[in-house]
Amino acid sequence: MENVDTGPRPPSGAQWTIAADGHEAVVVEVGGGLRAYRSAGVDHLDGYAVDELCVGGAGQVLAPWPNRIRDGRYTFDGVAHQLPITEPVRHNALHGLANWARWRRVDEAPGAVTVEYELPAQPGYPWPLLLRTRWQVGADGLRATHEATNLGAGNAPFGLATHPYLRLPGVAVDDMLLRVPARTRVLVDGRLLPIGAAKVAGGEYDFTAPRRIGSAQLDTAFGDLATEADGGSAVTLAGPAGTASVTIWADRSFGWWQVFTGDTLSGERHRRSVAIEPMTCPPDAFRSGHGLVVLAPGETFTASWGIRPA
Repeated sequence: MENVDTGPRPPSGAQWTIAADGHEAVVVEVGGGLRAYRSAGVDHLDGYAVDELCVGGAGQVLAPWPNRIRDGRYTFDGVAHQLPITEPVRHNALHGLANWARWRRVDEAPGAVTVEYELPAQPGYPWPLLLRTRWQVGADGLRATHEATNLGAGNAPFGLATHPYLRLPGVAVDDMLLRVPARTRVLVDGRLLPIGAAKVAGGEYDFTAPRRIGSAQLDTAFGDLATEADGGSAVTLAGPAGTASVTIWADRSFGWWQVFTGDTLSGERHRRSVAIEPMTCPPDAFRSGHGLVVLAPGETFTASWGIRPA
């Protein structure tokens, strides 16, 4: 019989540290996500300690859907499905099926590590997927490249997001200058589910030019992005008077940004940092179809994003 190590393990499982050009990140086994990221010794990610359970989705990869699905119910190709309710207080299915699974390391190179998870077909989501992420650090900062391959025999609905909390040393959330290149925001009900959209121009949600967050409480999906020449977009946080800044960029696969100022988090994490989440689709996309990726059998979807400190 094979000996099994029954000793204590970190809540996030194995830890894989990657480093290059003064940048360092820690990728974890549980969820395959990002626990820490720093450059020149400065922490840009509000992550969690090795002996802590991940809080508030910090650094997690959210697949095969991001955000919420109303009542966990949706219909795809004429067939109704019921997902587990993972946000009981609002009776929603939240943030996919991979964020608490054990991912495995499949490749490692200087400054990079690749992890993957084979999501089995299951009630509520009867499509097997191979999920893979390559995390890399270098002179340009941090880069993540995600792949999702449909291993099943039928078309599969799919969405992806990540959940990094960004911070600026010594700068309170209220004093951060936020820029989001979005023309609209998603309107939500009391369960944070979409009920429409509104233009942001000239209003309290208009962050198309850098503006102080102040007392704004954001848990908001932004869309209709003003894209750059390559089709991607970027969100920026900066300190007052031109102090340190950090940019999170995403390629054209990500058509939405979710911005969360941490108001519902408790203790020290309350409004300590800002989650800036690139999303391929808005909340409840399995029901609305907005931004939904449909993977044909054998098809692979690829998307990249990253963090550039300044």
